[in-house]
Amino acid sequence: MRFRQIHLDFHTSELIPGIGEAFDKAHWQRTLQEAAVDSITCFSVCHHGWSYHPTEVGVMHPQLKFNLLRAQLDACHEIGIKVPIYLTAGVNSRVAEEHPEWREVMADGRLGGWASSPLQPGFRKLCFNTPYLDYLCRLIEEAVTLFPDHDGVFLDIINQGECCCTHCLRDMLREGYNPELPEDRRRFADRVLEKYYQRTTAAVRSRDASARVFHNSGHISPGWLDRLQYFSHLELESLPTGGWGYDHFPQSAAFAAKTGLEYLGMTGKFHSTWGEFGGLKHPNALRYECSAMLALGSHCSIGDQLHPSGKLDESTYRVIGEAYREVRDKEPFCRDARRVAEVAILPQEAFAEVTGNGGVRDGDTGCARLLLEAHIPFDILAPEMDFMAYRMLILPDALPVSPALRTRLSAFIAKGGKLVLSGEGGVNAGLGLGAELGELDESNPNYLLPAPEFAPEFCSTPFVMYDRCYRLRVTSGKSLGRVYDSYFNRDFRHFCSHQHAPNQPEDSGFDAGVMTDSVLYFAHPVFTLYRQTGAVVLRQFVTRALESFLGPDRLIRTNLPSMARLTVTEQENRRIVHLLYANLVTRGGGIPGSPWLGRPVEVIEELLPLHDVECAVRVERPVKSVTLEPGGTELPFTLENGVCRFRVESFRCHQMVALNY
Repeated sequence: MRFRQIHLDFHTSELIPGIGEAFDKAHWQRTLQEAAVDSITCFSVCHHGWSYHPTEVGVMHPQLKFNLLRAQLDACHEIGIKVPIYLTAGVNSRVAEEHPEWREVMADGRLGGWASSPLQPGFRKLCFNTPYLDYLCRLIEEAVTLFPDHDGVFLDIINQGECCCTHCLRDMLREGYNPELPEDRRRFADRVLEKYYQRTTAAVRSRDASARVFHNSGHISPGWLDRLQYFSHLELESLPTGGWGYDHFPQSAAFAAKTGLEYLGMTGKFHSTWGEFGGLKHPNALRYECSAMLALGSHCSIGDQLHPSGKLDESTYRVIGEAYREVRDKEPFCRDARRVAEVAILPQEAFAEVTGNGGVRDGDTGCARLLLEAHIPFDILAPEMDFMAYRMLILPDALPVSPALRTRLSAFIAKGGKLVLSGEGGVNAGLGLGAELGELDESNPNYLLPAPEFAPEFCSTPFVMYDRCYRLRVTSGKSLGRVYDSYFNRDFRHFCSHQHAPNQPEDSGFDAGVMTDSVLYFAHPVFTLYRQTGAVVLRQFVTRALESFLGPDRLIRTNLPSMARLTVTEQENRRIVHLLYANLVTRGGGIPGSPWLGRPVEVIEELLPLHDVECAVRVERPVKSVTLEPGGTELPFTLENGVCRFRVESFRCHQMVALNY
């Protein structure tokens, strides 16, 4: 897989004239080479439903006069640039207009897609349980036949809603599903989606059994590991300014790294998100985003949108080039590098069937964000994955434990593993908390006074917790602190001040959590609360408990500030510490009514240096030298009892430090 990829959107209305008329091979080649691009995904079929080459299955764009995809592909191959080809799958507005009976229909009668009304602009979602799937497979087979020299196929918008179109209603009733039950609609949709994967993957590989294929759903969930058999690699769509935020990609990569598949991160050059013409983010933002991908074991992809004229935008590729020339220099230290982590998260998201619905949960996000800010490298696991090799396993907040999982967790603890539970997460497992666990506290909010060893330096009084907790009395473990109830819950009968009543002077008699040699339990859903409130006092309390639980023999310790990021990777002959830092600023107030700019945006502009960064890294092999890469500048270091210590005088944005064996 190439490291410096472009995903070139080209969703183009039939009302725009002169499609591709400004395409110039020499300009195309020069622009990509100067920007250090080595792969670019180009379009066969777009969301509007138009093909960008002659076709007997689909319809060529009415304003296009030549085979644009062939011209793009030949121009790239001449200079060694790969070209995967793109086909829309889940939406196709032209087909939806010609075959409204193929539209996806929700249980309440709404039509699926960007536009639920015929009077709204936006793309129309199609149902994979209709003859549309046959049509889509013919489009794919034609594309791989016309372009046998393609470098992979990218299929987009891969999801199936709880569709109640006539085809789905008929088949649900015939197969014993009850369309009136949401869970049955979801189960049937999963079956339809499985058929989609089987048939479209076979279509992609109808001419070449080893053809690369990726099915884009916008997110790779730990809850459907079995579907990855239909993928050759993963592309992790995560545009920080497009609604994902800067802490989304680290979570996606933490799971992708465990799948055994190569993966790339997909950001965008846009100030906002897909579909933005003329939007540019600052070059420093792309430098940071690509550096973060490398630090997380990923290859890089930057989303762009080609002007209907077919000419690449010079400003865009000037910005991209600043990032990709750096990536090119760093590649030798990232190729075939594996992530190193001693902590794993078993996320709520992976248990969607048990917990009711899919999607990333606040507890998962809060846990990942807290570990990122504490500089504790971690992986995210699917339920089927082995967690025995990790020192610590976290089950955030609301994860139920089945008998089978309880057996595995017991074996993990017996082997010396450390288990972190919180809120409802794992409380039904009976894994020896060292405390008596009662019912949920009725006080909401309540207050927490940490035990002195877990208390932030600036906190010596109870701080507010905006949720209920379990009544916990420590018996044989170590208490994390005490819970204080408020005087009363706020309602029309009694309230105090603007938000909630203060804490009572005496504690409730219950503990905020407990730590034993093998289990750390927080009585509150602390990870969800951190995602929702971002309270520093809460993060520092939880972090101190986690660090104490892990003990002094940690993979890495550092004095980086919380906004900096740190990862560890390893190649055959070296361990590499990645130091990352960018100062994020929230700007803009949102454009009323805008689907993509209705909120402020996190922006990176200046990249300020960090100074005097100290690291202590546990290693299993003797270290011969420590070098700043790329460049090879040697650093003084000490090696004692398997811990390598070094100091980086200063760095800006991204610094790789190689511990060479």
